[in-house]
Amino acid sequence: MTIGSQEKRQINISVDPESGFCFGVKNAVTKAINELADGQKLYSLGAMVHNPVEVNRLATMGLGVIDYDEFAKLHNAKVIFRAHGEPPSSYANLIARNIKLIDATCPVVLRLQANIKKAYQQMRQCNGQVVIFGKKGHAEVIGLIGQTDGNAILVENEQDISKIDFTRPIEFFSQTTKDVSKFMQLVKILGEKSESQFHWHDTICRQVANRGPHLREFAAEHDVMIFVGGHDSSNAKVLFEICKSVNGKSYFIENEDDIQTDWFTDVTSIGISGATSTPSWLIENVEARIKKIVE
Repeated sequence: MTIGSQEKRQINISVDPESGFCFGVKNAVTKAINELADGQKLYSLGAMVHNPVEVNRLATMGLGVIDYDEFAKLHNAKVIFRAHGEPPSSYANLIARNIKLIDATCPVVLRLQANIKKAYQQMRQCNGQVVIFGKKGHAEVIGLIGQTDGNAILVENEQDISKIDFTRPIEFFSQTTKDVSKFMQLVKILGEKSESQFHWHDTICRQVANRGPHLREFAAEHDVMIFVGGHDSSNAKVLFEICKSVNGKSYFIENEDDIQTDWFTDVTSIGISGATSTPSWLIENVEARIKKIVE
């Protein structure tokens, strides 16, 4: 294989087998596509995935994206709830407004919502607190806090623990996509500070969390690492930083048009991976473009 005037040499291109959609996102996108098959307009409450390329593809199929204000005014329509989950308020008055709901909430998120709701009911009886480790404003977190009537305490880092009253009981949970090591660090700190009952729940999805250690090994095996993801995706940013930490020649792209030919000068191996919000077809397009460049 050659690049420009370089001598012909073998270049290995490997696609990370664990890249692309996680189960929850894949299930939600599949449900949306199936619903769009009948030609009726379908609305998604928030973007299905944090990937503009996939969002645009779904839009061409007829999927419209609406926000909470638009959803509140909607009548006689079909709506899909994405994998991130929704607060109880999103389920209110659907029948009265003649809205057909396709609930694509990830089963892992649904289970977490139920556990948080149960813990909140228990904490109300003993003047306790539900504390959630998560990102403020994240779609999943909005749904989780909604299970507590908005009363859960959200912590994003160690500085936020000042919000917690350690003389009162604590039930501690995590957003499903957070870093396991950071969560366990907070568990240790909260456990040491607690002066009352303290229970913590490991609610992090391992399908997502395990990608970090795997990706670290995968990126280190290649001369160049190409990471495919949306610039607005928190998961993509975290995973790309892992690539960058072990491979200085790691490049973040949203699609194949972002690829630069000079990245592949004097290399013998190229790795390709993507975020949990990156569709497999997009990764395949990137692989095809790279093959055209190096062959």
